[in-house]
Amino acid sequence: MTYRRETGLPGAAAGAAAATAARAGGTWDSALSSGEFAAIRSVGFDPVGQVLGTAVFSIGFTGLWGCPGAWSAAADGAKEPSLAWTSSFAPLVRAMYAARRLALARAVEECRALGGDGIAGVELRVSEFTPETLEFTALGTAVRARSRVRPRQPFTSHLGGQDFAKLLNDGRIPTGLVLGIALENRHDDWRTSRRTRWTAGNQEVDGYTLLIGQARRKARDQLARDAAKHGGDGVVLDELELTVDENLCPNYGYSRDLVAEALALGTSITRFSRSERPAGPRPLTIMRLEREH
Repeated sequence: MTYRRETGLPGAAAGAAAATAARAGGTWDSALSSGEFAAIRSVGFDPVGQVLGTAVFSIGFTGLWGCPGAWSAAADGAKEPSLAWTSSFAPLVRAMYAARRLALARAVEECRALGGDGIAGVELRVSEFTPETLEFTALGTAVRARSRVRPRQPFTSHLGGQDFAKLLNDGRIPTGLVLGIALENRHDDWRTSRRTRWTAGNQEVDGYTLLIGQARRKARDQLARDAAKHGGDGVVLDELELTVDENLCPNYGYSRDLVAEALALGTSITRFSRSERPAGPRPLTIMRLEREH
């Protein structure tokens, strides 16, 4: 069997998939704890092996040169609008999304090679590979249902054993790991500088509030669109992270840009039977499953 032809994987990834296929039917490994193993088996699934997908990307091009160069009013409803630079990080956001999706797709190919129906406990990791590149990995445990009915596409889920079992016992199934990524930036002009000086007293810095609010909103909007693509009517949220970095702008009086990156990650879910789904448009439910300690 030629995995390169069937999956479109590069040589190294195709070799990994072939090695995974060779393990099928033999000894398997997993990243599950004993409790997770028991929980997954209790709802009719068996672990068939640990799977890994990886991709190394050169990340950094934003479509911008230096600090952005156009002004716009950015604080809606503020008595004294803060001015922010307008910009687009679309090329960078697309690359970060594509890199994670590619790593996840390669883990799914390994799952298929093992005869699995899906991947539980998926962890998406990002680490520096070289100073110019980042490695994106997707690691999880492939599982197979004790059933004659096979899904057309293996599911992916961040849920561990106990949470996976809770979901199935509630009559729902995971349809896919979903992502929302957003990057927003704001030039730190004299208006925000004035509000952050200790002599300004205690007050809201509305430009900063707008910056992080926009980043989180766009990430959640992307998460909802991703869930819809996977046929989900709800999302079990794993994390909603926000990081803010500072870029100096020496060509603009040694001022700075603040760049906010928001990442939303979760699992899209739906009911077992489509007939149980309510008719018409439905709001997307985003929730957490309480973990057992």
